[in-house]
Amino acid sequence: MADIEEARKQFDRIDADGDGFITAAEFKTALAQAGDFNVTETVAEAIIKQRDLNGDKVLSFDEFWAYLSK
Repeated sequence: MADIEEARKQFDRIDADGDGFITAAEFKTALAQAGDFNVTETVAEAIIKQRDLNGDKVLSFDEFWAYLSK
């Protein structure tokens, strides 16, 4: 199981505008900054959609933690 404090730090780092949600664009940027993970916006949107429990096309921390804590 992931550590909630570490997960929150990672989430906040990806959430560039600090609004409490990770968009596909923010996720794409985070992947690019992590190394050689240059994905298209379409791929980033698909990854977000897989974890988006309420269908609002962004990830909240509670969604990101639900996935990690399984």
